[in-house]
Amino acid sequence: MKDSNCLEIELEGILNASNDNIVITDAEGFVLKVSPNCTTIYGKKAEELIGKSVYELQKRNIFNPSISKQVLEQKKEVQVMQSTLNGRFVMATGIPLFDTNNRIIRVISFSHDLTEIQNLKEEYEQLQFKMKQYENEINELKGKDAIVEGIVMKSEKMKKVWYTIKKISTSDANIVLLGESGVGKSMYARTIHNICYEQEPFISVNCGAIPDNLFETEVFGYESGAFTGAGSKGKAGLVELAQGGTLFLDEVGEIPLDQQVKLLKVLDEKQVFRVGSTKPRNVNFRLITATNQDLVTLVEQREFRQDLFYRLNVIPLTIPPLRERVDDIYQLAQYYLSLFNEKYKNHKTFDFNSLEAFQNYDWPGNVRELENLVERLVVTTNTDTITASDLPFTDKVGSNSDIPLDWGTEYFNRQKLTLQEALEDVEKRWLKRAYRQYKTTYEMASYLGISQSTVVRRLRKYNIKKV
Repeated sequence: MKDSNCLEIELEGILNASNDNIVITDAEGFVLKVSPNCTTIYGKKAEELIGKSVYELQKRNIFNPSISKQVLEQKKEVQVMQSTLNGRFVMATGIPLFDTNNRIIRVISFSHDLTEIQNLKEEYEQLQFKMKQYENEINELKGKDAIVEGIVMKSEKMKKVWYTIKKISTSDANIVLLGESGVGKSMYARTIHNICYEQEPFISVNCGAIPDNLFETEVFGYESGAFTGAGSKGKAGLVELAQGGTLFLDEVGEIPLDQQVKLLKVLDEKQVFRVGSTKPRNVNFRLITATNQDLVTLVEQREFRQDLFYRLNVIPLTIPPLRERVDDIYQLAQYYLSLFNEKYKNHKTFDFNSLEAFQNYDWPGNVRELENLVERLVVTTNTDTITASDLPFTDKVGSNSDIPLDWGTEYFNRQKLTLQEALEDVEKRWLKRAYRQYKTTYEMASYLGISQSTVVRRLRKYNIKKV
């Protein structure tokens, strides 16, 4: 009896001294003993728990879930996270004790209060979420997220183009893309296609690259024996291959006059006759065309059918040349630099002066010229830093630029300016650039990051006028 009393005292001492919450249950799940700190963790005094079934306590959400219940059911050590009535988070570990017949006689559970850690975790997750929000906002300001499928939307003009693309992409109306050579009309056509028809065929036809005598058979197809040399099985034309998807006719102004009639008939009747066939084939596709020519002038000169023009010109979309959207040049240059760095396993970067030269150049070849130049620079430059001296048009830019290519010692030494004079000189050059690029002082203010009234005052100060 004395030994039994000693063991009882020792057990009570362990329960009282432990920093962890300890719960001991019998083989039926009734609570036999608990440590005093169960009040802090579970919000219940010891006498409210002792003698109670863990099954009942779980139903009352005091043990949520009951670790002892799970140990009794699984007959092995178990660890779970518990939430308590007083809003605390507990890591509970339950250990079964077996007799010599391998039957559970007791379950001892240890609970660690992890409320502070859980709170820190939640605060950290909230902080991460806010950081992601801030990162998205910063990226938007920097324009990093202003590129979709190679289309830059930093400038106001391109934002309007993208807004229009999203509106017309869900329509089946014929679209004609207008713009100078090299602005990327084929890329815009594919982007419009991908928004709603990505899984369907996209058939691109360069009308200017097909010889006149082959245009009909290539575009509309032919039947077996239709002409000398025709395949024995015939051939489906590009119009048929676009079934269910998009037919993109680039350089549409180059279509021979006699074939324009047949194309108009296909568009009107949604049927195509292969060369040598009297049987129509039903076709259904979205039509996107593109040209860098003035179709109205071609119509007036009777080089393009007026009825076909009106059939194609349902939704005209003009892609502005690169010189009219200077804000996009930096983003495009960085986009292609990243693209070609990855392709050629390089790590090239642009220095400040080279990017300034990019923005001051007129880009007569538009985006295609910029893309080709960046690829050439990535491949041919000897160092990882691309400088203004590496550019083929540096001399042209330097003589006409509002902002010098070299912003360093050479520039200021040559000009012999004081700090105030240099700052005014830079301010004047930036105002001239903004005045040339934007139509209103409000747009200039947004571009320069100053108020509209300040823009007006500075224009007067430097006597800057439209040229």
